[in-house]
Amino acid sequence: MARLLQIFVITAAIVAGLARTATALSTTEMLAAGTLGNEQAPVTIIEYASLTCPHCADFANNTFEALKTKYIDTGKVHFVYRDFPFDQAGLRAAMMARCAGPDHFFGFIAVLFKSQLSWAESKSPLDELAKIGRLGGLSKEQFDDCMNDKALMDGILNGRLEAERKLEVKATPTFIINGVKYEGYMPIEEFDKILEPLLDKG
Repeated sequence: MARLLQIFVITAAIVAGLARTATALSTTEMLAAGTLGNEQAPVTIIEYASLTCPHCADFANNTFEALKTKYIDTGKVHFVYRDFPFDQAGLRAAMMARCAGPDHFFGFIAVLFKSQLSWAESKSPLDELAKIGRLGGLSKEQFDDCMNDKALMDGILNGRLEAERKLEVKATPTFIINGVKYEGYMPIEEFDKILEPLLDKG
C-alpha cells in the first residue's frame, strides 16, 4: 500500500480532476478516451492491452515513456490505446480508467499498470480497485455507478470482440502499426526498427 500511495502522489496532478468528470461523461465520450499525439501523424500505433497483463505492464512501465518522448510528443506517431480485457478484473479496471475521462485516462492507466501486482493478484480485485479509485478522487458512489454502467461494459467487450474478428487479436499486448500486426512486448529498440523505415518513407 505504501508503494501505491507513492504512485498516486507522483500522478496526483494528472488524476486530480477525476471526481469532477466521472459522472459528467457520456458512454461515447468514455469509450473515445485513449489517444495521444497528432492525428495526422505519418504513423499510427494502436495498442490492444489488458490491465491485468504482465507484458502490457512491462510495455507501460519500461517502453512507453521512451516511445512517447521520441515519437508521440514530436508529432511522428499517433498513439491509440484500446482495451482487450482477459478477465473480470481487467474489465473492471478498464471501466474505471474510462470513467476518468479523456483528460485523465492515461494517468490512470499508468497508475493501474504500475500498481498491477497490488490489485490484479489480490483476493478481491474489485475492492482494491475501489481503493485506488478513492486515492484518485473517485467517491464510492461514483465508483459504484461506473461499475454498474452496462453500456460502458458492453462497449469495451464489443471492442474486444471486433478486434478478435477483424484483426485476429489473440494476445496482449498487440500493436497495429500502420495496419501491420505485431504481438508481444517490445523494447524501444524494436519500435525503432519498425518506425524509422516508415518515417523515412513519409
